[in-house]
Amino acid sequence: MSTTEVITGFRSAREVLAQSRSLLDPALRAAVDTLPKSMRRIAGYHFGWWDEHGWATTADAGKAVRPALVMTAAEAVGGSAATAVPAAVAVELVHNFTLLHDDVMDGDRTRRHRPTAWSVFGLGPAILAGDALLTLAYDVLAASEHPRAQEGSRLMSAAVLAVQEGQATDLAFEKRADVDLAECVHMAEGKTGALLGCSTALGALFGGGTPAQVDNLRIYGVRLGLAFQLVDDLLGIWGDPAATGKPVYSDLENRKKSLPVVAALASGTQAARELAALYHRRTPLSPTDLARAADLIDQSGARTWTQTHADDVLAEALDHVRSAGVTPRSTAELDAMAHLIGRRDH
Repeated sequence: MSTTEVITGFRSAREVLAQSRSLLDPALRAAVDTLPKSMRRIAGYHFGWWDEHGWATTADAGKAVRPALVMTAAEAVGGSAATAVPAAVAVELVHNFTLLHDDVMDGDRTRRHRPTAWSVFGLGPAILAGDALLTLAYDVLAASEHPRAQEGSRLMSAAVLAVQEGQATDLAFEKRADVDLAECVHMAEGKTGALLGCSTALGALFGGGTPAQVDNLRIYGVRLGLAFQLVDDLLGIWGDPAATGKPVYSDLENRKKSLPVVAALASGTQAARELAALYHRRTPLSPTDLARAADLIDQSGARTWTQTHADDVLAEALDHVRSAGVTPRSTAELDAMAHLIGRRDH
């Protein structure tokens, strides 16, 4: 393929997301329509399709990065995006299962600029709706009748267990004062990296990739997921609420041991000691305290470390794309997706 052909055929990350969304949405809606009415109502609200009364709306439905990675990975190994749609729907259902449960566990009342599902419909119904999405994900894979669907189901099971273990570890960190940076990174690889790795591996699998291609694209996804979490943790402290849809300093208010916080606490600086004193208070942190905590993290060098580490991890991810031996166009598109994730503002 010539350089001209690469440039001509190349899609930007925004174009990749838009085109995958056009394939994803009809299939995702058709899958959700098969749910029992009570769970379908909550799921549709969570996806931004309708309001709490069931009236159609155009709320933010998220970027759908994971389904886009599924389809792009399928094309990268010579398959078609259309063939990988069931896998894309499955990972989007799993992702939103985790979001519904995370909002309950974290007590978050806002997601994508709207009240969270549990705050509208109640804790129990939101948890059940999340469970329904997870069950539906496996049903969608099985119904695809793809020759490698069973292998894909096992891949997805391993990823879900890794996500759950990562989330359990994250919750445990909130009650611990001695979290070190290495175990925090490991937690993020499970909580976020596992599902992105599953997305790219499933795409390669449904696209007919070789075992080496599936594994290299899986590692690309896992490293991409870690970069995603690093950036997400930065946004959880310094993100603009108008872009993120979450309150300012939301992670600090919840005393989350996010990667910038743990990096700051491990820095051995005066800022680290003052931050530790704030974080270990038993009383709620005031707006002034939260702003001070954010400033201390910055002073410790942890904000810079987090962004630099995200950039390094993205470089590692792209090395695995090149090792997978995919087309130049696909290499460029997976590169573009990586940089979108590494430099996003929401």
